[in-house]
Amino acid sequence: MGRNETNAKKRKRQSEAKAIPNGASQALPTMVDTSKPTAVFKPSKGRDWTVSVAVAGSVIANAQSHDLRTSLAGHIARALSVFCVDEVVVFGDGNSQPNPAKRHHPRAHSHSHQPDASQDDYTGTSNPDHFLVHLLSYLETPPHLRKHLFPLHPNLRTAGTLPSLDLPHHLRSEEWCPYREGVTLPGADEHGTYVEAGLRIPVTVEEQIPENTRVTLKFLPGSEEAAKDIKCEIIKAEPVGPELPREEGGYYWGFAVRKAACLSDVFTECTYDGGYDITIGTSERGVDVETLHSGTEDQKVGTFKHLLVVLGGVAGLEVAVKNDPELQKLGVVEAKDVFDRWVNVYPGQGSRTIRTEEAIWIGLMGMRGLVVKNS
Repeated sequence: MGRNETNAKKRKRQSEAKAIPNGASQALPTMVDTSKPTAVFKPSKGRDWTVSVAVAGSVIANAQSHDLRTSLAGHIARALSVFCVDEVVVFGDGNSQPNPAKRHHPRAHSHSHQPDASQDDYTGTSNPDHFLVHLLSYLETPPHLRKHLFPLHPNLRTAGTLPSLDLPHHLRSEEWCPYREGVTLPGADEHGTYVEAGLRIPVTVEEQIPENTRVTLKFLPGSEEAAKDIKCEIIKAEPVGPELPREEGGYYWGFAVRKAACLSDVFTECTYDGGYDITIGTSERGVDVETLHSGTEDQKVGTFKHLLVVLGGVAGLEVAVKNDPELQKLGVVEAKDVFDRWVNVYPGQGSRTIRTEEAIWIGLMGMRGLVVKNS
């Protein structure tokens, strides 16, 4: 390109540019600070309804290495967090093929957000259900509490490489919220209990609580000022149920983790009064998920109190029903008969299969309208 052509192009661009009148200043666009996330959860009003997801633990058995199993658990945890799921239930579908030669020490997993006590050995291959419960419990726990509640364990050896969930109750030390998660410290006496909650000093509660117990705290009046005053030597709070931040303050407060031995136990061991009032099973043989919003009156879902979405493992929910002794005693043949709705989260899929960690994202997005309408 010659010099004359270059100069001609420059003159053309200058003539096309808007002329700024003499004395007028050009308005600069408002700069957006992208150094910090702006999509911080903001509570509006308290809510007493919940969303639960049940997933077959056998999805872990389909992963071929420890890193893949850990990554899979991280994908599931991220989906639960993004869509504000209140409870996750990991159930056995009889397709995990655990190794009976392994020695296990099963212990109950508390609904009050206590982490599942670890078994002695690595369970990614011997007990996939436990492995998934262990990883989900660890990831849901605020980072500053993990060292108190989770001893070193082979299951968790690469959990630190997973993306953070950054949940509303994963508070930084300088952030204030009327509620906070903590873990009790040794030395409880008649004066109360110290609770490590990630603030500059431990929080004091009047109750005597055993050490290394995870508790949800509600701060008493004046606590915010005390937390910010370096001269103040006491910050007072009271222990409350883990559902109170959601019911009273409208906060999304993470997900409770529950383990069920089989599919029927997902329903019979439900911790909510009255159980789940709407249950949705997912399968490629179900009807289009859009029918939940725009189908017939029998297909649409209205307001709910406790919604449950169930996803099967590699072999689908049909195998979970077939391997469930209680459902077989009841004569259940069709898996769809177990649920109020039976849907396909993505009809017309291009791939022959949709993996569970993909189905949970697609399904929760497709059902988001139910949650918005229920708000």
